[in-house]
This record gives sequence, C-alpha cells and structure tokens, in this order.
Amino acid sequence: MNIVLAAVGGQGCLFAARVIGKVAQSNGLEVKVSEVHGMSQRGGSVTTFVRYGKLVASPIVEEGFADVVLAFEMLEGARALPFLKRGGTMILNTQRINPLPVLAGAVLYPSGIPERLQKAGAAVTAIDALGAAREAGNVKTVNSVMLGVLANMTEFDRTHWIGALQEVAPAKYCDINIAAFDKGYYRFPANNIRG
Repeated sequence: MNIVLAAVGGQGCLFAARVIGKVAQSNGLEVKVSEVHGMSQRGGSVTTFVRYGKLVASPIVEEGFADVVLAFEMLEGARALPFLKRGGTMILNTQRINPLPVLAGAVLYPSGIPERLQKAGAAVTAIDALGAAREAGNVKTVNSVMLGVLANMTEFDRTHWIGALQEVAPAKYCDINIAAFDKGYYRFPANNIRG
C-alpha cells in the first residue's frame, strides 16, 4: 500500500504517518516512512510517504503509484494529485489555508478544487475535517479526523488504530485524538482502498 500525506506545516502530517506505520507494523507488515520535503515549522508544504506490505524495498512513492493521497488542505491535495494512481482515492480535507502569495495578494486561491480533482480522474472523498475536529474539542486534531476516515477504508481493525494513537499521541492529548479519530471513522462513508 502506497500512501502520500500532503499537508501544510503544523497540521500534524508526520504524526499521522507515524500512526499509520504503527498500525501496519501491529499487523505484521513491513513499513517505510519518509518525509520528502517541507518546512513544517514555517507553514510550508509537507509531503510524507508511507509504504507498507509484506516486503517494502523503498520509502519513496513515485508519481502515479499512490493508492491513497491523504490531503490535509485543498491546495496541497491539488499539488499531490500527480502521485495518485489511476483509480486511486484522495481523502481531501476541504480546509483552505492561504499560502503566502495569496496572502500577499499576488494570486488568487484556486476555486473548485474538489471538482477539478474529480475531473482529473481522482476518486475524491471530500470532508470537513476541521469542522469535525472542532466538534471533537480541538481544531489541532484534524490529522486524527483524517486518520479516522482512512481507517474506515482499510482492512485494519479500529482497535489497532486506537492502539497506535495511544502509543504515538502524548498521554494528555490521547482522549481528544481518539474522539477526533472517531468523528472521521464513524461519519464518513467507507470505500475499499486496499492496494
């Protein structure tokens, strides 16, 4: 399984990648995780690869080979589209975070991103992960909402995901992350995305 996580720095992309890796490992699979590029402390683009299976040779997902793109922000989803394989799934948070050129007034934020992605051939599951995280009690748990949506689409049991969250999340934030995970897991429809 090849997963590309695309986010803006500070959205918890690396946390999410670690949780996915722990889940796959707990199911006896080999895992490779790699942060490709990003300026996570500065609000820049962050792209992370997670690959798991019986045997994984490389941590890098090449363009056109991702089974899933987990996009934490709409524009980051558009940027990550080339990684998605034909028939792949994009889980797209409909949150909009304006990059510096938009904030400076040099360009406009693109409109209709979910529709454009669908026209390009992506199977898009668009969700309001920010709204769900807010309902869970902390807007910083968007990543856990996204993980809940992803989990609902995989072969791994919910208990493995909860165990991984408990292992990766700091103890004082564990309950809120599980609440956010469940918002994604129970609210959004499942589509099988096994590689």
